Amino acid sequence: MKIKTKLTLGVGLLFLLIILLSVVGAKYINELKNDTENILIANYNSLEYSRNMLIALDDGTEKAFRKFETNLQNQENNITEIGEPEATAEIRSSFETFKLNNSDISLESTIRKEIFRLMDMNMQAIQRKSEVAKATADKAVFWIAITGTMCFLIAFVLLINLPSNIANPIKKLTESTNQIAAENYSERVRFESHSEFGQLAKSFNTMAQKLEEFNNSNLAKLMKEKKRIETLINNMHDPVIGLDENLKVIFANEEAIKIIGMNETEIIGHHTQELAVKNDLVRTLIQDLLIAESGNGIKSKPMKIYADNKEGYFEKETLHISVVPTGEQTKQLIGHFIILRNITEHKELDFAKTNFIATVSHEFKTPISSIKMSLQLLENEEIGKLNDEQKNLVESIKDDASRLLKITGELLNMTQVESGNIQLSILPSDPKEILWYAINATKTQADQKQIQFEINCPENISNVQADNEKTAWVLTNLISNAIRYSYDNSIIYISIEDAINQVHISVKDTGQGIAPQYKDKIFDRYFRVPGTKKEGTGLGLAISKEFIEAQGGQIAVDSEFGTGSTFTLALNKPV
Repeated sequence: MKIKTKLTLGVGLLFLLIILLSVVGAKYINELKNDTENILIANYNSLEYSRNMLIALDDGTEKAFRKFETNLQNQENNITEIGEPEATAEIRSSFETFKLNNSDISLESTIRKEIFRLMDMNMQAIQRKSEVAKATADKAVFWIAITGTMCFLIAFVLLINLPSNIANPIKKLTESTNQIAAENYSERVRFESHSEFGQLAKSFNTMAQKLEEFNNSNLAKLMKEKKRIETLINNMHDPVIGLDENLKVIFANEEAIKIIGMNETEIIGHHTQELAVKNDLVRTLIQDLLIAESGNGIKSKPMKIYADNKEGYFEKETLHISVVPTGEQTKQLIGHFIILRNITEHKELDFAKTNFIATVSHEFKTPISSIKMSLQLLENEEIGKLNDEQKNLVESIKDDASRLLKITGELLNMTQVESGNIQLSILPSDPKEILWYAINATKTQADQKQIQFEINCPENISNVQADNEKTAWVLTNLISNAIRYSYDNSIIYISIEDAINQVHISVKDTGQGIAPQYKDKIFDRYFRVPGTKKEGTGLGLAISKEFIEAQGGQIAVDSEFGTGSTFTLALNKPV
């Protein structure tokens, strides 16, 4: 229980009992006052009136009789006890008779007896009421004593326990503080209670733990570790920049300083936003940090940087450094780590590979075209008839040449994509014309498998901003894939839909579909779904994605394994 709660309960209960004691005392004092007033008003006055009547009776003068009459009338108005009305009436009767014959001594004696009887009656009433007042006083003493005893017990308990509950933890905390002051940082305070002292002990122990950790870290050791880390970072061949949580540069190795093109003193200790004003590379490096500081190991697209009189290609990776401070539970961001990985050599090899593939593919097209022309000549009966075996060989060579020509075309398209030299002629186009071109191009292939097209194409459809040739190539590739992976005598569903700012063209096959684990890889270069027996290079979808995205559109796949796949092109409308 918290100290505040203990104090509130103890003092509050004591306060209530004091109020109760005051109420009980006031109540019984008021009752005693009422009992006393009854004696004074009712009985004492009757005794006073009776005494005056006796004095007047002894005097015997006319003035004394009037005084007797006055006191008798007062007595008649002050009747309070049982039997007092009869006694007063007898005095009145005897006095009236005595006024007529005031020389009758026996009558005077009768009046005296009646007066003494009235006085005795009031004396007994006083005695009785005194007993009642005494009982009231005894009851008052009892209840006041009970209430006072309870107040005493509570005050005694508070006096015994409260000082120790407060003083003992403070004493223990003072001793522990003295231990900490004496550099005994292993000292800990342990309070089992959940009071404020328990929370104070937890904070104290956290402080002591941090002091112990700090004390155990030798400054020379820290400097040595700092030098070691600086040496490791400076010997890295990749540029490395370290920032604190406020995006201030805390270190940068020699490679980073070289490509930034500034002196070390101009970089270290300065805020990156200040550096970004006068350095384009710094502005590029920190732009994602200014937008969002979430996500670790973020890699960006390769960037071209001109440094040391030559061009280089670098891939940026940003790491957000978070730690859990000692004694706490939540992570705290303490800085950022930017690594620029030098991929110039890989990029040059990639360019060389792309140029080689482009050269070879271009050189292949001429002999392949010659082979196909030769095959056409062989098929011409004017040159000479072929027997059945020769016809089969020519047909086989013709299929291989077509496949080689297709592969060569895809490789040429991929070299355009990789080199960034995609030649696009983006104009407002009718999506229905592009679609019908692709359908007609694949009609023969569909007829061979007896596959039907079910086309949903509204009459009025918006134009799209697209390259006709590249988009038709993509649709032809998608429909060709749908035919290849659909079963014989099945249906391929093709639709065009108008969206808000785009036109969607969908091609849905009725094949086996794509397993969930391969959906994210279907547009990767050279990827083919494991286990497929269909021929292909694995380049068609990758090239399609590049062609569509180069036009500002999107391509997506929706597939449920066992029920087929739906490929959708989203092409932008003209602005």
